[in-house]
Amino acid sequence: MTSPVCRSCWTELTETFCDLGLSPMANSYVAPENTDRGEIFYPLHAYVCSECLLVQLGEFETPEEIFSDYAYFSSYSSSWLEHARTYVEQVTRRFDIDSSTRVMEIASNDGYLLQYFARNDVPVLGIEPAANVAEVARANGIDTLVEFFGTKLAEKLVDEGRQADHLIGNNVLAHVPDLNDFVAGMKLLLAPDGRITMEFPHLLQLIAHSQFDTIYHEHFSYFSLHSVTQVFARHGLRLFDVDEVSTHGGSLRIYACHDDSDRYAPSEHLEALARRESESGLDQLDGYRGFARSVERTKRELLSFLISARERNERVMAYGAPAKGNTLLNYCGVGRDLIDCTVDRNPHKQGRYLPGTRLPIEDPAFIATAKPDYVLILPWNLRDEIVEDLAFIREWGGQFVTPVPHLEIFRPAAVDQ
Repeated sequence: MTSPVCRSCWTELTETFCDLGLSPMANSYVAPENTDRGEIFYPLHAYVCSECLLVQLGEFETPEEIFSDYAYFSSYSSSWLEHARTYVEQVTRRFDIDSSTRVMEIASNDGYLLQYFARNDVPVLGIEPAANVAEVARANGIDTLVEFFGTKLAEKLVDEGRQADHLIGNNVLAHVPDLNDFVAGMKLLLAPDGRITMEFPHLLQLIAHSQFDTIYHEHFSYFSLHSVTQVFARHGLRLFDVDEVSTHGGSLRIYACHDDSDRYAPSEHLEALARRESESGLDQLDGYRGFARSVERTKRELLSFLISARERNERVMAYGAPAKGNTLLNYCGVGRDLIDCTVDRNPHKQGRYLPGTRLPIEDPAFIATAKPDYVLILPWNLRDEIVEDLAFIREWGGQFVTPVPHLEIFRPAAVDQ
């Protein structure tokens, strides 16, 4: 078998970061009429490049197959909407964004973020490959192209006289198999004095908090500040600032510009985080070894809890149908023998089944009817929002369970009268 090569620097990949066995595509929810059909399971094996230290998976499905009809709609999370609104306020103040600023977002989803710019009469353009998701944005008045982004589309837009003064990409960089073409496209599309902001889960947090469930086939790459700086520099882009944000268990928001621009000076935050990553060993290969042991510990903890609960005749239901939950359940070998079902607010997922484990996806209202003893929160990054929404489970003594970074069982807080 030929070893894969790094999608950033083309070095042969020989160093394992984490091997999660075989798993189906994490967002390939099974329709009821297909439950008697088989699923394809692919290796979920993450490598770390010995040269540029980019953590990554091999490519088994094309982006067209994965993202052209997508089940994720950003606007179903109230906390994510608030995150987007706050971001728009911050960058509008910082960069004096107004009606003369051309704002574009790559992977703009259902217009969850661009809507806040549009309300301020800022001209916006969304680029979203999933036609079903883009249609929602268009219906809400957000100009959206149904396209995959790369140099070809960037050249087309530039030829039409459209460049971005402010270019955004939230949780898209990890989803790109042709990383060099994508970053080169941003370089082309960015106006001479423009800037880029991109958000993605921070590899430092993934390692520190055993967030292995954020590894799935739709996420091709896992970035540290160290590795993303090299990728951008290779294409003539310079990072000038970084924010650490709480989303997705701890993410980075990087700020970049053309490397020959003197408009943006490097921040102290950028230098401080680079030092902290070095202190954690992320600038050398040894810093990535040993992660697999913490993954195995999390698996044992979850299985021990679920088996014990079943032996006590206690019912466990899950909350959410996120991709991370599918990685967790498939890696741990959990099925309906241990968890009754899951629930999700997204009506596009309700009535379907989780890939691999085939847990049925119900409406969240089912929890009040079923009255489970435990609710296992799969999107643990939305823990506070979910606990608040489901505080009523305390009426029958129900408890919450979170599996990452370690198993935690807790009761909802009492509500003040």
